[in-house]
This record gives sequence, structure tokens and C-alpha cells, in this order.
Amino acid sequence: MADLMTLVGKTYVVKTFGCQMNLHDSERVSGLLDQCGCICVDETDQADIVVFMTCCVRENADQRLYGQASAMVSAPKPPCGRRVVAIGGCIAQRDGEKIRKNIPAADVVFGTSALASLPELLAEAFSDDGSVVEVDTGEEGRGFSADLPSRRAQRFHAWVPIMQGCNNFCTYCIVPYVRGREKSRTLEAVVAECEKLVADGVREITLLGQNVNSYGRNIYGEPRFAELLRAVGQTGVERIRFTSSNPKDLSEETIRAMAEVPAVMPHLHLAVQSGSTRVLKAMNRSYTREEYLDLARRLKEAIPGLALSTDIIVGFPGETEEDFEETLSLVKEAGFSSAFTFIYSPRPGTPAAKMPNDTPHEVIQERFDRLADQVARQAHDANQADLGTLSTVLVEGISKRDDSVLVGHSEKNQTVHFCLPVGLSAEDLIGKIVDIRVREAKTWYLRGEVEGDPR
Repeated sequence: MADLMTLVGKTYVVKTFGCQMNLHDSERVSGLLDQCGCICVDETDQADIVVFMTCCVRENADQRLYGQASAMVSAPKPPCGRRVVAIGGCIAQRDGEKIRKNIPAADVVFGTSALASLPELLAEAFSDDGSVVEVDTGEEGRGFSADLPSRRAQRFHAWVPIMQGCNNFCTYCIVPYVRGREKSRTLEAVVAECEKLVADGVREITLLGQNVNSYGRNIYGEPRFAELLRAVGQTGVERIRFTSSNPKDLSEETIRAMAEVPAVMPHLHLAVQSGSTRVLKAMNRSYTREEYLDLARRLKEAIPGLALSTDIIVGFPGETEEDFEETLSLVKEAGFSSAFTFIYSPRPGTPAAKMPNDTPHEVIQERFDRLADQVARQAHDANQADLGTLSTVLVEGISKRDDSVLVGHSEKNQTVHFCLPVGLSAEDLIGKIVDIRVREAKTWYLRGEVEGDPR
């Protein structure tokens, strides 16, 4: 076993690509390294240890990783004289030791279930000459990362994983192959963690899973997400969000819990991916266009003012102009307030990667642009509805462009900017909840001024 004392005093930086689960895993990595006596720094040039937490859902994430990690070969020598580069997350799980073929600088590879082994892998890497890649991509018998220490990015917000893995096998998606099958934590364990976080000053909790609506199925025999929402709502936390949700598993019980638990925010991200039933079937999404629209209707009836956002893929193999027009019309009918839109990216190893896709790229790009225009118009209109109203905002930090402006998110997850009130510092407000009178509503953000006292 490697001597972990080797790590004491080593500097480190963690670079994160991808989803909220990766952000959570990155906080755990930082917590582990802090526990080993490592020192967090801001820049890679200052770091003895550089950790890349990776995503392989889309091709551009691979390319970003290859570019940044490969640059480590020519980077200046770090303080200790030797830099160790570690690759974690989904790309690490997918590629294992083959990563070094694309990233010669890689010294350590640790998979999605191997966070706890990182310190030992790093210590081993520092003890050898760099010719060997230390690898751990094992999955069996591994617990949740929640069992590990954490360095939270924000003292007032916390990610809480409730499950990991996915059983859905959408034909375009690599996640089930790199995160494994669905495994849920016990309800008691999740609630206990939330209680501890609330006692530590956390005001907003985001529950994490690849498909939170099926939470508990593997240990209780049926989903218990609605029950979990109610239990977390009783911990005293002020705001609850969750991601990701699959429409096929969103039950009436969960809709009622969302409506009845005051802490659950009136925003839901519910990925549709396509508005064409034919394409949805090819994607193995297990619902039709009509079923999704009916679900959206029931959600908005049960939760007045609900902001509904989504994910949409353009250019899936075989998508016709008619299919795309059905997507455009669904966007309008569902009344999305925002959407993440993507051009289809084939992922090796998935069924969709083997499907013929003869649509010219310029046609796909033109469709994507039309969709983006429609989404932007709806986002603008949705924000206009809040002009003149009071928006309740959790203050998160200082604007990157203007240090006199603070930024936070509304209950509907809108980005909100406001000027620092006279007589108060940023430190007085970050982590507080304030009421903002909305004076300006742009496409992607609101702007206003504080009314009343922060709390």
C-alpha cells in the first residue's frame, strides 16, 4: 500500500466537465485531497496534482479533455517538481488505461465508483517514474460518494445524491454503460445527510440521480421519490431542487408532493429530447408526444406558475423535416421557459451510433438554429411575465463582469442580477435570500433591485 503521507503539502486543482453529478463528485475529490493534507490552488501551473472530472455524454467533452489534459505535458514544473495528472468520471470509466493513448500526460485513471481509491492511486503515481498508469475502474461493492468528505463550492447549497446509474438505455446515451444500473440510497440515509447539511447552514439542496423519479425501485420494489421529497421537506431546508427526471417515471404522487411541499421549487427540468413519437420510439424514450404534452399540462395545472425546462436533440438518425416540425410545435405547446438544445453526437457503443444518418450537416444546423430561435423567444416571453413582480432570490455571488452587481437564482431558476445595496457588502448578502423587484427582463436573465431586508 502506498504511503499517503506522500500527499501532504501537495497542491491540487480539480477541473470539472459535465453534469451536476460530476460537480458533486468533484467536491468529494476535493474533500478527499483536503483530508490527505493537500492544498487547493486556482491554477494548473501551480498544482502538483491536476484532476480532470470528465463527461462522455457528448463528443465536445472528449475534445475539451484531450486539449486541456494534453497541455500538461508542456506545462511548467509544479512546486514539488513532478506533476501527477488524474482522469476521473465517465471517460475514465469508459476508456480505462486506454486513456493514455489519447492523453500521454495521464498518470492516474479512476472510474465513477472509485473516488475513494484516488488518494492511494495518487500516492502510487508519485512513488513511480511515470511510466505506469495507475487504474481503478471497479464497480462492485462500492458505496456512494456521499460517504466521503466534501469541500462544497457554496456553503449555502449542497448536492445530495439519492441514486446512481440508469436502467433506461436510451439508444443515444452512454450513461448506463459508464454509471451502471440504478442503485438507490436508503431513504433514511438521504434524509440524515440532508438534516446534517441543514444544521451546517445549507439553505438549498439539489437531489441528484440519473433518473430520480425511479428512486428506490431497486431496494423497495417500487419508486418512493414522492415520499423522499416529503421527508426532505421536513428537514427544515428552505429550497429543494432535483435532477434528472425521465417523463415515463413521473408519477401523480410525485406531482402532488411537488405541489404540496413548500420547499420544492416551482421549476422542473423534464427532458423531452424530441417532439416526434416516431423519433422518441427510435430513441427508446418509452413515451409518446401526446403523453409528454399531457404530463406537462397536468404539471402546470397542479403547480401554478411552474417553469418547465427541457433537453432537445436535433439531428437524431433518421429525423425528417416533419419530425423536426413536430419538435418545434411541441416546444410551443408545452410552453417551455428554457431549453438546452444539442446537435446529435454519436457515442461509440450505443445503438444509435450504428443507425444510418444521411441528413446533411447544414440541414441539421439550420434546424438547430430554428429551434434555438424558438427557445429564445419563449424564454424572453416567460421572463417578461415577471416584470414588476417580486422575485425571491438566493444570492450566490458577485457578477463576473461587475463587482458591484450580485447574482442569484429565483425560485423558478431564473438568473437574477441586482446592484449591491448601499451600506451592505457582498459578504452580507451571499447565501441570503432577498426579494428583488424586477425592473428589466431579458431573454436569459432578470435585473432588479432589493426590497426589504435580506434573510
